[in-house]
Amino acid sequence: MLTAGQCHESPVFETVLAQVPPEPAVTHAIMDKGYDSNSIREHLLAQDIVPVIPSKSNRTVAIEYDHDLYKLREKVERFFNQLKQFRRIATRYEKLSQTFLALIHLVAAWIIIK
Repeated sequence: MLTAGQCHESPVFETVLAQVPPEPAVTHAIMDKGYDSNSIREHLLAQDIVPVIPSKSNRTVAIEYDHDLYKLREKVERFFNQLKQFRRIATRYEKLSQTFLALIHLVAAWIIIK
């Protein structure tokens, strides 16, 4: 699911989560503070997925989360940083989402092989 570069992904969260394959089962969802909303947390809990999301600073009562699991998010952030080192990915020259996805697959394979 592609969103505009200036938009956050949280409005399409349910659509993206529905595309996650059922196997292996997702047990935890590690997300940044941008996804700290009651609706996202409730949606995850309804599917027996533990949300690992730090609370925003404007939340009146902070919600506890697993700090050790949250540290794993750094690996995903590093991978996205490596993807963005390829200019064609970072600036998204492709007009078609299928072509853009194909390039992401190629670059991801290149990063894994390296």
